[in-house]
Amino acid sequence: MKTTRNTLLLWLAYGAILSFMASARAQQRTYCNPINIDYTYMIYNSYKDMSYRSGADPAVVKFRNAYYMFVTRSMGYWRSTDLNHWEFIVPEKWYFQGSNAPAAFNYRDSLLYVAGDPSGQMSILYTDNPKKGDWKATPGILTRLQDPALFIDDNDEAFVYWGSSNKFPIRAKKLEMADRFKPSEETYELFNLKPDEHGWERFGENHRDTILSGYIEGPWMTKHKDTYYLQYGAPGTEFDVYADGVYTSSSPLGPFEYAAHNPFSYKPGGFINGAGHGSTVVGPWETYWHFASMAVNVTVGWERRIGMFPTFFDKDGTMHSNTRFGDYPHHAPSVPHKNGSFTGWMLLSYKKPVSTSSALKGHEASNLVDEDVQTFWVAESNKKGEQVEIDLLRPSLVKAIQVNYNDYNSNLYGKIEGLHHRYLIEGSLDGQRWMPLVDQRNNFKDVPNDYNEVHGKEKIRYIRYTNYHVPTPHLSVSDIRVFGLGSGKSPKAVKKGNIVRGKDRRTAMVSWDPVPKADGYNVLWGIAPDKLYSSWMVYGDNALDLRSLNTDQSYYFTIEAFNENGVSETSEVIKVK
Repeated sequence: MKTTRNTLLLWLAYGAILSFMASARAQQRTYCNPINIDYTYMIYNSYKDMSYRSGADPAVVKFRNAYYMFVTRSMGYWRSTDLNHWEFIVPEKWYFQGSNAPAAFNYRDSLLYVAGDPSGQMSILYTDNPKKGDWKATPGILTRLQDPALFIDDNDEAFVYWGSSNKFPIRAKKLEMADRFKPSEETYELFNLKPDEHGWERFGENHRDTILSGYIEGPWMTKHKDTYYLQYGAPGTEFDVYADGVYTSSSPLGPFEYAAHNPFSYKPGGFINGAGHGSTVVGPWETYWHFASMAVNVTVGWERRIGMFPTFFDKDGTMHSNTRFGDYPHHAPSVPHKNGSFTGWMLLSYKKPVSTSSALKGHEASNLVDEDVQTFWVAESNKKGEQVEIDLLRPSLVKAIQVNYNDYNSNLYGKIEGLHHRYLIEGSLDGQRWMPLVDQRNNFKDVPNDYNEVHGKEKIRYIRYTNYHVPTPHLSVSDIRVFGLGSGKSPKAVKKGNIVRGKDRRTAMVSWDPVPKADGYNVLWGIAPDKLYSSWMVYGDNALDLRSLNTDQSYYFTIEAFNENGVSETSEVIKVK
């Protein structure tokens, strides 16, 4: 009887743990890029039987106390009440191919407008109930537009901006709201790329392509106080340096002035790169957030994810997004006083010993801990029981785990109902006794970039992932990222950086003496000592070939080191003319 009672108590305790974990997942107060939504499998551009998920060109707007996110060719859109937990909406009526580079605008909380048909010819859709999705179309047709953006000013003057070209500039037309959004005869040419002056607008990985021209695309208008901030993406969606810049004006049609701090949204380096072709929305607590495209670029260049970054306007009106530790856990938008700030949870799993139950040649276990979204582990089967075990080497306090699935030789196309991932992640101090950390064995959701907080207080050394179900023909994971607080010391500060600006003033070679026991570094720079808004995360090196500077701008630089235990003080700030 005693044994039966003890067993029952153990099962009740275990059930309580699982119930708490499920409740905690629903109430997560942190997030980690790329955001975890049920990205649609593409049909367009899925040539040669290449199956891949993608989410890009996000247009996020608030409408009647909820947020709506429209994403390229997703066969619907997402709804959230807190910018952190998203539900996919299958609308009653929608573009039959899905919207392409969509535009959205909330008109006085009475109507939500959307545009973005793949053909470049589109009606403007509208509804007063986007949760239902009973969209209606305005009779007027906008023609020959790519990557549109809608903006209605406080005085009810309406505008459409557009551009997706390596030749033509961002352009605009006035729209007559009272006349079915009839566009003006006049087209306003606003601005184009100037790669000879703006290093970040150059094409290619790390802006290295000297033959092809970059693309200017994805405009988005934000009015802050009395200034109009017209944002745009460059130089190409598939690159590690895809970014958003901004021009400002006192009028919706200009003239526009290039901002000294550009690009304002830039996220090279780290696990997943890119922060371009996005939108800016006022979130909870009246804080701004910039949603943008992040590059996966494994199957095809159009394979992408969505990232969100806290965004600010400083006392001088300088617009800037915070992408420092941009794919580490941050406090969620709904968390008062902390929203958007870095949690301080460090990466515990980087380059740690890892073993798997099986692996295909060329897709070995080490890919799971290398902080590279473009490399991945593939098991020999997708069956229940395939496992991964990571040795963190030291007991650590685990705070969150992110599992990033990959679509190796997948066979899925379009928006498919019922997709789901099921797995169990356990932790152990000695490798013998295991406790559940993340239990998704009864999960019914599609979670391709699943991020979960861990609320236990016990220190963990070993992490074990066990597969139960994946919707794809192969079990493939790019990285299992374990975050928390290590048991050692943070690295010492970088003593001094060395910055040599090239004859080509768009470039600078940044170098520094390596710091013992550092896993990586953040190079921080900006247009003033108190405006070090740009960052580049560097693993495995103590140098950075920076090619994204503006020729007529002086810059200030500093460097910080980090490891699994924390972040060092920054080095001395250096001015480079």
